[in-house]
This record gives sequence, structure tokens and C-alpha cells, in this order.
Amino acid sequence: FYLESAEGGNSDALNNLGYCYQNGIGIEKDEKKAFEWYLKAGNDGNLYAQYNIGICYQNGIGVKKDNEKAFEWYFKSAERGYSSAQNTLGNCYQNEIGIEKDLGEATFWYNKAAENGNKFAQYTLGKWYHEVMYDEIKAFELYQKSAEQEYKDAEFQLGCCYDYGIGTVINQGKAFKLYKMAAEKGHASAQNNLGFLYK
Repeated sequence: FYLESAEGGNSDALNNLGYCYQNGIGIEKDEKKAFEWYLKAGNDGNLYAQYNIGICYQNGIGVKKDNEKAFEWYFKSAERGYSSAQNTLGNCYQNEIGIEKDLGEATFWYNKAAENGNKFAQYTLGKWYHEVMYDEIKAFELYQKSAEQEYKDAEFQLGCCYDYGIGTVINQGKAFKLYKMAAEKGHASAQNNLGFLYK
């Protein structure tokens, strides 16, 4: 089905076919073919494929690893509004992946992604406000948004906020509930803190 749609020029089908080849879903795994299909879709303007091309370049999936090209493709997707690409672009600027380090640009892209509901960007910004900007209230708000999307790291950090009164009033009951949620997802520190609250 994807092959027929892809051959008809449907960019979503092109991207989906790339995903099938990359992961061996219903077809023999072939990372080079995956990259080729992503590239066809990306050149056709598919923002998800553009993001996937960035991942391929960054990790050497079906193509020679090239962080600068990865950055270029992430940027194309991010500019078009894809929150995962915006979050990844923030990470590129923060950690000098394919571009010079620029914390201002990193913050800009993390903010764009967070505004678009990306739980990872919300968490990253929460950490930033908590540990760098020392704005506990803003950190709490961002952790809360991310935790509402069931991101275990955010659930743990929000639990800590309630446990220690960071950006909110102390509430051991809420801390316990959040630690438990993160612990059930395998978060080791949440499991540890949960043990202390049981005592």
C-alpha cells in the first residue's frame, strides 16, 4: 500500500515507506533505501521526512554521518513547525551539533517546541529555569506541562518540586503520587525517593 502511494508521489507514504525500511516493518530492513525514501519525501517538503533525514545524517543511518547536514534538515523541519525538530534544533545549538554553540538560539528553539507542546522541550526548559535561571515558579510550570504528558523525568522533577517546595508549596501526597508514576515507568531516582516517603 505504502509503495503504491509512494510511487504516486504521496509524501506521507514516501516517509512511511522510509520508516518501514529503516525498521524492517513488513519488508526487509534496508537503511540505505530508508534514507532514499526519506530524501524523496523531504525534498517534496514533508516536514516529518526532513526530521528523519536529520536523524539519519546525525546517526549515520543509510548515509555517511554528517552533523552539519543533520542540522540543515532539522532546521528545515523546525522552521515548518515540527516540535520534535524544534526540540532537536535546541539540542544542536546547546551541544554544538552541526552548528556553533549558541545558548540564545537553543533557548529560542526549546521555547518554540515547548509552546507547541513538546514534552521533552518543556522538561529541558524546566531544568534550565530551575538550575540555570533560578526561576523556580517557571520551572515548576514547565515540569507540570511535561508531566501531564506522562514524561517520567518530568514526573520525577515535579515530585521533587512538591517534596521540597520548589516553585510551589510542599505537598507530600502529590510528591508521592508523582514519584510513584515515574517509578512505575522505571525511573531509578523516583524509586529511591519513593522509598524514603514510605518510611
